[in-house]
Amino acid sequence: MTASNPSGAHELWPAPFRGTKPISASIIIPGSKSATNRALILAALAATPSTLRKPLHSRDSALMIQGLRAIGCQIVQEPNGDLTVTPGKFFGPASVDVGNAGTVMRFLPPVAALANGLVHFDGDPRSHERPLGPVISALEDLGVIIEHGNQYRLPLTINGNGKIKGGHLEIDASSSSQFISALLLIGPATTEGITVKHVGGSLPSAPHIEMTILMLRQFGAKVEVISDGLTSHQWRVWPGVLQGQDLVIEPDLSNAAPFMAAAMICGGEVVIADWPKSTAQPGDQLRKIFTKMGAQISFTDQGLKVTGTGAIHGLDVDLHDVGELTPSIAAVAALADSPSTLREIGHLRLHETDRLAALATELNALGGDVEEEATSLYISPTPLHAGIFHTYDDHRLATAGAMLGLVVEGIQVENIATTQKTLPDFPGAWLDLLNQVNTSQANLGK
Repeated sequence: MTASNPSGAHELWPAPFRGTKPISASIIIPGSKSATNRALILAALAATPSTLRKPLHSRDSALMIQGLRAIGCQIVQEPNGDLTVTPGKFFGPASVDVGNAGTVMRFLPPVAALANGLVHFDGDPRSHERPLGPVISALEDLGVIIEHGNQYRLPLTINGNGKIKGGHLEIDASSSSQFISALLLIGPATTEGITVKHVGGSLPSAPHIEMTILMLRQFGAKVEVISDGLTSHQWRVWPGVLQGQDLVIEPDLSNAAPFMAAAMICGGEVVIADWPKSTAQPGDQLRKIFTKMGAQISFTDQGLKVTGTGAIHGLDVDLHDVGELTPSIAAVAALADSPSTLREIGHLRLHETDRLAALATELNALGGDVEEEATSLYISPTPLHAGIFHTYDDHRLATAGAMLGLVVEGIQVENIATTQKTLPDFPGAWLDLLNQVNTSQANLGK
């Protein structure tokens, strides 16, 4: 496997080396990308304005904002970073750049189908390779006219007539739960509502569908989970009028992974502010997973405290529902005292890059011992050495490289700027974490 951005290979970031010098730090994690982009969609579909507080400001959220503005939604960023969303009538002609953001490429086309006129979608080269067919087919089943050259991928053009009748849809979402969320989100705006039935293989990242349902209900939608068993998944969203909300966006718990791991890798403790006691975010599973790997984790008055114990243990874990955590867990596993098996993650081959192949390639290039199978990674810890850690334009690969660099001197991360997809200034926040004194606090959203 070769890096997807070889022309940028000279843009190398020396990962800060710390060794086993303990950390004592606290951080503020910016808003959840998943929650921010869902809230933007729902606010745009509502009948009244919304205020989104503490949202994520990153490339993915900026692309969502630009796309919604392009089809007629007014979105204003306040001086403190909050977003005021004023719905408007959707219209074309318009052009939308999805970048390589899964939520944008999958959530915005159904919204654009509610517009009058032509709306063209395109994005980064990798976006042309990522699966979108089930969403396109579902919209066509609903009567939406879409030009995609019979490729069922980007680029595409939607010819909307301002309304969607709705109905019953059967789709295979085994490669991305976002296909389900994309259709549920527009359910209230259809004249008859939408029923979505998953008819494919194992459904990945189910917590993200739960997040979609919870947020739909926050905005006033009526949602029925008809069945959500191991082999049967079906949801019904009734037609109705969404109401604008004054909503505080939760911190992005998945983005906390490298900062939590820093305490495990170097020793010491990291406190993460505003960690919710109850949430549908997949990142909340880090508490359980990192505890199994040796961390001590507890809630305090200041936030979630992660304490390194001086030992990192391997584990055998099914990451099917929380696949986005895999790069961070793999990096920690490579530094453990025993082997790890990361299972049921075949769907990650269709993410920003083929994450299984990328992790195996990069860890092995540093002296690691990683075996890659169709849906699993087997990691046997071995001493690692200096080298270039390629990122394949994948933000979670970049942060994994930084994690390894804490205790492996001489690692250089290629294209660290790709972390801007979900973190405004990861390099600055990483240095703040490592250099701050006990009384200071690193703010990743600055």
